[in-house]
Amino acid sequence: MRISLVIRTLNESTYLPALLQGVQRQRLPAGWTVECVLVDSGSTDGTVQIAQRFGCRIHTIRREEFSFGRSLNLGCEAAAGDILVFVSGHCVPTDEHWLARLCEPIATSRADYTYGRQIGGPTSRYSETRIFAKYFPGRSSVPQQGYYCNNANSALARSTWSLYRFNEELTGLEDMELARRLVEDGGLVGYVAEACVHHHHQESWAQVRRRFEREAIALRRIMPQVHVGLWDTVRYIASSVWLDLRRARREGQALRQLPGIVRYRWEQYLGAWRGHHQHRKLSRQEKEHYFFPDLVITKDLSHDEIQERRLAAHEGQQRAGARQELSRVLRQTAVPVDVGHPAGGPRD
Repeated sequence: MRISLVIRTLNESTYLPALLQGVQRQRLPAGWTVECVLVDSGSTDGTVQIAQRFGCRIHTIRREEFSFGRSLNLGCEAAAGDILVFVSGHCVPTDEHWLARLCEPIATSRADYTYGRQIGGPTSRYSETRIFAKYFPGRSSVPQQGYYCNNANSALARSTWSLYRFNEELTGLEDMELARRLVEDGGLVGYVAEACVHHHHQESWAQVRRRFEREAIALRRIMPQVHVGLWDTVRYIASSVWLDLRRARREGQALRQLPGIVRYRWEQYLGAWRGHHQHRKLSRQEKEHYFFPDLVITKDLSHDEIQERRLAAHEGQQRAGARQELSRVLRQTAVPVDVGHPAGGPRD
């Protein structure tokens, strides 16, 4: 059995060594072999050199061509494995059995597509750890009901990928979109809690907001029947903050976590609301704004041209901008009658 790890990277030098060391320590059944294929979209921090030292095969994709689905398809085309394993460059296996457990349901024909558990690390924001706990519980389900899936830690039969391939136009959720088509055709998705990784996000608040915004844009295409209105968003923020604080109080850290909880849930649902109400087709520059965290897109009102700038806003400016956004929404948006819920689960 040949296993190919496909790793998408952009400046992942912090955790990539630990990931690749973790791969080297994996215990696999007799006859299983592993290769690593890295798909890099312009790293400048030594990521590619690290991967080369570990013997990875390197493929690059230009920023203007990048999408999550396109980069994965490129990696899969270059891979030789019977099973394709996708893992983020900032995820690290928790033990030496991760890979075998993730692939076993596919190798034994119990599933076509599997995904594993994700837990936070020492620097994870509190609310993100609660999202991990919600979407990645401690009990496996093979096969599961529904088509939720997450490519930060997943495996897919090569034959299944060849038949379906990832959507290259979406701004996120390419995993759920493929899984939906698979399940609709009678395929099986499985959740393997025993195949666990630490998922490390090091994001500014603006990056948190953009991540949920681009996923909401994708969700609207995948599930157009879902409608998220202003008051739904307010309700989601309030209930999520309350539940997080209740849990934090039980753990004796409510006061310490309060500011971060409020800010995280605000950015999460503000981003989701904005993405859900983004109805025009995105330009190439705007797509890069969502895909690459060091860029922000601004609009020159006199020329109506989109320009790229380096993200250099102080967090105080970000906070003020968020308050202004809410004021604008409250002034300009009518109260909707449809109720929905944005997709969850931290991703790349």
